[in-house]
Amino acid sequence: MKPETLAITAGEPTGIGPDLCVQLAQQPCDARRVILADREVLQARARMLGLPLNIIDYRPGNAAPAPAGTLEVWHHETAVPVQAGVLNPANSRYVLHTLESAAQACLAGDFAALVTAPLHKGVINDAGIPFTGHTEFLAELTRSPQVVMMLAGGGLRVALATTHLALKDVAAAITRDGLEAVLRVLQHDLERRFGLPRPRILVAGLNPHAGESGHLGREEIDVIIPVLEKLRGEGLNLIGPLPADTLFTPRQLEGSACQLAMYHDQGLAVLKYASFGQGVNITLGLPFIRTSVDHGTALDLAGTGLAEAGSLIAAIRLAQDMAEKEKTP
Repeated sequence: MKPETLAITAGEPTGIGPDLCVQLAQQPCDARRVILADREVLQARARMLGLPLNIIDYRPGNAAPAPAGTLEVWHHETAVPVQAGVLNPANSRYVLHTLESAAQACLAGDFAALVTAPLHKGVINDAGIPFTGHTEFLAELTRSPQVVMMLAGGGLRVALATTHLALKDVAAAITRDGLEAVLRVLQHDLERRFGLPRPRILVAGLNPHAGESGHLGREEIDVIIPVLEKLRGEGLNLIGPLPADTLFTPRQLEGSACQLAMYHDQGLAVLKYASFGQGVNITLGLPFIRTSVDHGTALDLAGTGLAEAGSLIAAIRLAQDMAEKEKTP
């Protein structure tokens, strides 16, 4: 199978994931896109949107991308009928099944990358299935010891030292071993999958003014600085810790490959301001490439025709580019 073959999970069936997939079908693409979803959900959503849709069944031996107006679908059946915009926990296992199938096929080499449309964490937990997010789910499924969440867009690549944690738990979660592991994954994947030799990585401090010499917190002195000094000694190009309120200024950003924030909102508020609707979520540290949209399920937009596929298209393009970079010696 050609490396440019991508698996695309349609995500939460009552949200805008199926809408975005139907929109994808309306334009040609030089990649082969295989959608993991219920074909009936896609057809019903196409009718709601008033868009033409022809569906062909996924066959591993196929090679050519589907023509415009057509989706190649790896059919997974929902447990109960789907009503656009109305969540139903009964279909949560279906959502996770599509994700598991895609990940296993990526591990087997059937796909060059996994691209994910948004799912709804709340309804999965409502079904009695503990679930934190795509990133953590894929890490557990692939037994990856360290994964890193990174978003790209607006000229930025913002990675996170911690992901979905309550703010009160962040400081305790930033350890020397954990931060070192994150930076090693960043270095590896920026070189291998983005083609960036010796990337310049900006590292934010945790506290205001990066701790102000310990007066506003000692995490920089006790944890962050020792890790940066150790890895600089191995040749990594690390700058920081920098005050987060000035890290994202043009002067600081110039020449940097990536910016590492200590917690979710410290970095992603800036990234999403710069690129919301066109950004891409990337999971680094997995044994395969995974990209995703930068937004949620937008239940109120499902079936209305108001959802925009810009982030999903950007995620597909980036996955293609990363796959090409990865196979380049």
